Amino acid sequence: MSNTPIKIVSLGKAVPKTVITNDDLTKILDTSDEWITTRTGIKQRHIASGNENSFTLGTSAAKEALQKGNLKGEDIDLIIAATSNPYNIYPSTACAISEAIETKTGTVAFDITAACTGMIYAIEIARSMISSGKYNRALLVATDTVSKFLNWEDRSSCVLFGDGASAMILEKSQDGIDDIIAIDINADGKQGKHITMHLNGDNCPLVEKAELANEKVMMNGREVYKFVVTTMPESVNNCIENCGLKPEDIDYLIPHQANLRIIDALQQRLNYTDEKVITNIDKYGNTSAASVGIALSEAIEQGKVKTPSTAVLCAFGAGMTWGSVIVRLREGIY
Repeated sequence: MSNTPIKIVSLGKAVPKTVITNDDLTKILDTSDEWITTRTGIKQRHIASGNENSFTLGTSAAKEALQKGNLKGEDIDLIIAATSNPYNIYPSTACAISEAIETKTGTVAFDITAACTGMIYAIEIARSMISSGKYNRALLVATDTVSKFLNWEDRSSCVLFGDGASAMILEKSQDGIDDIIAIDINADGKQGKHITMHLNGDNCPLVEKAELANEKVMMNGREVYKFVVTTMPESVNNCIENCGLKPEDIDYLIPHQANLRIIDALQQRLNYTDEKVITNIDKYGNTSAASVGIALSEAIEQGKVKTPSTAVLCAFGAGMTWGSVIVRLREGIY
């Protein structure tokens, strides 16, 4: 099946109202602003509270993307929600968002779990489904509230994450120009042990009380770093080579906002200048699947990313999963 040219119509994002600074964390952890900042680049993060969750944040991001694209829910044929922290197991987050934005009956909606690589995976799936000829326009939503699954006594992990959502609308291109220039997605289950969140599936809560002690995010930071600084540059370079571009043809690199040290290592290996690399980890921390979408949307709004231009979005996450996509950013997109 040949790929149908795809247009990126619009973007959206949403973050919780509550901001937790590094100084706030010093009140509950044996840490300091200096310790967190030098090791991660993070100064603060937005944390879901009250009625905020992956569904509400995802819906807000989706509605913003619809508004920017001058679209309504009934204009959407397909919804893919990338989330590792759904509000409910079922109905899916995508189906809940479908109801909230008032799509037409029959609109296909489903969730995927690819951790922090979720938006990259969603783009590839949507592109393939639009190319099938059955769908014209897709709403992609990446939404996570990792804070609800953190051990807030573990300073090695809880300081890293924030909550948020991003959205992207794709449609069949009418001018024959493809905004998804190249894409590369991967997974290696043998490396899955490095980032985990166990739900203890051996328990049957109908019969016995589930053991909840291990239902927290666990991460081997050293092994994750070693894995990422090898696989991510390879993925980006594969994308560039496979579509016949050269590194200098890329205007911007928008990496997953996981840790500033990882971003710096990726930048050095790809030999990109500071002006080309977009970061906002200092304000949001690691927002999981929402990360690259939030960074892209905000950078365009702030004028850090000019349009028209060409950008590489790249991400990695639990699984291990990783991937890159080269996108064409048309003039006027935001």
